[in-house]
Amino acid sequence: NRPIGAFTGGKLAALRDEPGLCQQLLADASIAVTALPPRDDGAQCTYDDAVRLDASDAAAALRPAGAGFSCPVVAAFALWEREIVQPAAARHLGSRVVQIEHLGGFSCRRIGGGDEAGWSEHATANALDIAAFRLADGRRVSLLDDWNGSPEQSAFLREVRDGACGLYATVLSPDYNEAHRDHLHFDQADRGAGGWRGCR
Repeated sequence: NRPIGAFTGGKLAALRDEPGLCQQLLADASIAVTALPPRDDGAQCTYDDAVRLDASDAAAALRPAGAGFSCPVVAAFALWEREIVQPAAARHLGSRVVQIEHLGGFSCRRIGGGDEAGWSEHATANALDIAAFRLADGRRVSLLDDWNGSPEQSAFLREVRDGACGLYATVLSPDYNEAHRDHLHFDQADRGAGGWRGCR
């Protein structure tokens, strides 16, 4: 419930090691989640701390509903939606965001979908890909169509990308590469003792 500060991103990432505390903090902030059963698809594809966002003011916008994400990803999403997305939408688009469309969380795959790269954070439900925003006035603003759209749409999308950089360990956008032309990738990767963050 506190405003975003200089250390918020690090605190959110540290919740990787405290799944019980993470879920308690969400409950304290009235963000309703349901813990999902552990999953093990072999190799590196497993999770034991995933939660599903339930109906609540902070989470109702995420669609399609029912997907599971690691608790730190959900905690960052709730702050991002409230503190970054809604103010940016009001400022640039003059409307409230009522739905945030995602492309999923858990996916048993390597980075880039090939056979040689390291395992994606999606393989442990530790990532979220955002594709578009639906507004209360009926408009839809998507990464694919509007990253270089009107000045207002473009400014909105870049502001929500930049705002996520203080909350997630990794934020990738269409500015990063062609593979991200249609979505924002957020994850809470473990960066080790240095705790460096990636934002492109």
